[in-house]
Amino acid sequence: MTEEEKNIKTDKPEEAAEAENELKTEQPEPEEKAPEENAAEEKEAEAQPSEEEKLKAENAELRDKYLRLLAEFDNFRKRSVKERQEIYPEATANAVAAFLPLADNFERAANAETTDEKYKAGVMMIYDQLSIAFKKLGVEEISRVGETFDPTVENAVNQITDENLPENSVAQVYQKGYRIGDKIIRHATVSVANA
Repeated sequence: MTEEEKNIKTDKPEEAAEAENELKTEQPEPEEKAPEENAAEEKEAEAQPSEEEKLKAENAELRDKYLRLLAEFDNFRKRSVKERQEIYPEATANAVAAFLPLADNFERAANAETTDEKYKAGVMMIYDQLSIAFKKLGVEEISRVGETFDPTVENAVNQITDENLPENSVAQVYQKGYRIGDKIIRHATVSVANA
């Protein structure tokens, strides 16, 4: 400190104190709040989530919606595939069932006695084409002569006694049955021996 500064400080201590008091009065002192008010403000601040917490909550909500939508779509896709797999055999079975009387008539025509061999050969060719079309569609004939009668695939309309056939076996097929895989399109109509 210089001499002058010392003199100013010692010469005018009253003025310095006044100036200091003026500065203190000009600046308002922060109001002191009651402790209850401070606690309420702190609780309110804690109760209001921060921006980060809001974003995290929104993100979690959107993620949950996304996962639910994804699961719902996956279930829809699986249901659609299952329905398609169930509909195809059903639709094929219905279409084939409409052609079965035609197949029966071609078979009868092929087995009928005729003197015109070219006519019979033509009927057999058409019947063979129909059989090939059925095989491409996965249609199988049910004609089990000599095998044990199975009521799940055959309808018995007659009983006969024949010593040459085993008991409860199919003796004769009156009308062939057809199936696609495990689905029966039409049961075979048969007679059963020694039942």
